[in-house]
Amino acid sequence: MQSNSRLRHMIVTSVLALAPTPAFAIDEALLPRNLSPWGMFVGADIIVKTVMVGLAVASLVTWTVWLAKTVELRRKGALALHRTRALEGNMTLAEAAARASDAHDAVAQLIQSCAREAEISGGVLDNGLQERLALRLERVEAAMSREIARGTGVLATIGATAPFVGLFGTVWGIMNSFIGISESHTTSLAVVAPGIAEALLATALGLVAAIPAVVIYNHLVRGIANYRALLSDASAQLTLLVSRQRDHREFRLARAAE
Repeated sequence: MQSNSRLRHMIVTSVLALAPTPAFAIDEALLPRNLSPWGMFVGADIIVKTVMVGLAVASLVTWTVWLAKTVELRRKGALALHRTRALEGNMTLAEAAARASDAHDAVAQLIQSCAREAEISGGVLDNGLQERLALRLERVEAAMSREIARGTGVLATIGATAPFVGLFGTVWGIMNSFIGISESHTTSLAVVAPGIAEALLATALGLVAAIPAVVIYNHLVRGIANYRALLSDASAQLTLLVSRQRDHREFRLARAAE
């Protein structure tokens, strides 16, 4: 009786050992286990890698533009404020032009433009000169505003497109997960997890690139608006300076006629 039971056990064990392994069996030792950000990047598809690298470069560009423009705005804003306050003193257009003769900042260019127009007009301070000065000042202000805003447009582009680029990486990673399910004939989490993790990483990188770009762009827009306001103040001070100089000359002529 005992020998028959042992014989049946040996037959069952032999049959199970000779049975073919199912096609969908997975060697779990070969499945990826490193789900750190770097591990997911290394194991990602080439398309997902390209998306991740592009978003990382976009984020680097965002912070580079922020640093460069912040330094530029502070330096040019402080210089514009200093020159604008100097124009509030009792000076003539010729004296202001002499002080700004060797400078190349925005307010200096406003002063130099006014001085050139006054020189071309033969030093005649009339209503026509003031109209021409207003046109010159407007053109210089517009040129300086375009110069200070150069480079900020890329932030708007990154803020608008980075989430969609990350979404593309997400779709591609999930698509790879479904392909893995189809090829392995199993819905095991070990098969699905890597592709989903790569997809979520692409989404996260898209947000990391887009959110700072939008915030920094809005911050720089406010700074540029303040800088433009300083240029407008400088233009107003130059207009007042020319107007005072004209009134003083007419007053002296009237006193001489008396």
